Amino acid sequence: MTSTSDLEFSSHRSPVYARRGMVAASQPLAVAAGLEILAQGGNAADAAVAVASALNVTEPTSTGLGGDCFALYYQADTGQVSALNGSGRAPTSLTLERLRQEGLEEKLPPYHAYTITVPGACAGWCDLIARFGQLPLATTLSPAIRLAESGFPVAPMTARFWQSGVANRLLSALGGLELTIDGRAPQAGEIFRNPGLARTLQLIAEGGKTAFYQGEIAEAIASVVQAAGGCLSISDLAAHTSTWDQPISTIYRGVRFWECPPNGQGLAALLALNILEGFDLSRWEPLSVERLHLEIEAMRLAFADTRWYVADSSFNPPPVQELLSKGYAAERRKLIQLDRATLDQQRGSPVASSDTVYFSVVDGWGNACSFINSNYMGFGTGIIPAGWGFTLQNRGHGFSLDPTHPNALAPGKRPYHTIIPALATRPRIDAGSPEDLYACFGVMGGFMQPQGHLQVALALMDDGLDPQASLDRPRFCIVDGTAGGGVALEEGIPVQQMAALAEMGHAVFPVSGLRRAMFGRGQIILRQSETGVLCGGSDPRADGCVMSY
Repeated sequence: MTSTSDLEFSSHRSPVYARRGMVAASQPLAVAAGLEILAQGGNAADAAVAVASALNVTEPTSTGLGGDCFALYYQADTGQVSALNGSGRAPTSLTLERLRQEGLEEKLPPYHAYTITVPGACAGWCDLIARFGQLPLATTLSPAIRLAESGFPVAPMTARFWQSGVANRLLSALGGLELTIDGRAPQAGEIFRNPGLARTLQLIAEGGKTAFYQGEIAEAIASVVQAAGGCLSISDLAAHTSTWDQPISTIYRGVRFWECPPNGQGLAALLALNILEGFDLSRWEPLSVERLHLEIEAMRLAFADTRWYVADSSFNPPPVQELLSKGYAAERRKLIQLDRATLDQQRGSPVASSDTVYFSVVDGWGNACSFINSNYMGFGTGIIPAGWGFTLQNRGHGFSLDPTHPNALAPGKRPYHTIIPALATRPRIDAGSPEDLYACFGVMGGFMQPQGHLQVALALMDDGLDPQASLDRPRFCIVDGTAGGGVALEEGIPVQQMAALAEMGHAVFPVSGLRRAMFGRGQIILRQSETGVLCGGSDPRADGCVMSY
């Protein structure tokens, strides 16, 4: 067994090159599951579902069927980018008035059963396969079923998070002991089996999403939520649907960057890119105080907007086109002072009047799936429907309880979502042709995610780094995702730069060792359109890797 206390982020990784297909994820066994499906003739959609389901088995500390998912899918033959919203909605009987009557007026407690929204992951997996897949669902789920039945050796970082999750949630949550070994977390290298999850996945393989949202699984979910003090019902589960949305994008240095629209926070990354496009970043070294200051300030402005405007678009449509206009970016850019931090940035008026898994898959045809799946806070609520082997999320904690806020809790509404996948495309040589895939990428980790998207995009575009070097670079993180939040600075950023940022007014603090996991875990796959060569990198802050076949 390996002690997680001995883990360091010190190894060197080279980028991986290949042509036939590539998978990058935070668990090697999940990468192998995706490659197995690609080798059987599956495409990026098929492999993505294989990876997502295998991650549910091998990294339940972050993801699973009790959570939500989002995906961006690039079709090589058409150049079309599609956005899948696999997030769930609040129970129909959960209202602000109900919460007020129970004394919950400021914020929902993070692990209360009221934070359990309908889990959207299963429908998201099935709908992705239905629209783009080439193989039967049963085939794509077979590697995960095998892992759950036979067991797998737990990876070091996962073992560390598992230990924390057991202490913080599983020991006290209804059914939580089901994901323990006699009340403790598995150690690194120890075999963990999950027959309940194998049973769940087998039923889905045979019956599709109906097997999850109706019948005995749905009954078990509703029963345990209500027993824990929540109000999610069988009818809430049966009514769930994914949505296919129009993705949002902006052009930065000639490359189009894509995100899912609100209720996800991908808008923040695009806003920050638009603001920074007006600066010549090549004037400064990447980790210089001047450039770090600009990037942090751009993110502050982006968060000032997104923490207000990001909400369920079917309830409160945000002015996305106006927010992403270059003219609006120019006005926001004027608010940045080059010599000091501004901690009280307010949202603009563009119109008149932690825990997640991200993975990337690109197949040999050039199709790409940027996919993210999450329980939200580690194991989510830690509540497990008896005998089914997965925890239920606490995504409803993202709602505002202010009735005047666009993100205010309402029955059947989706909350502000932190999880965001990303894609990048670039124009083909032939004018009028669809755009080519440039990058399939993402960085998971709560409010770190748009900040991670920004930082790796700048590393790729402004500094010309390869995917692995882009992920290896030290990062900053505005820890609470607000305009005035404190800034964590990762080990590797020079101490003198940290001191200079503090003198400018940023509330900075250094982060080293295992705490570096707060800077997210990313995956990147680039594709050269002329040759079809893929180049991938995997974040050193996780257990994963990038591989091809």
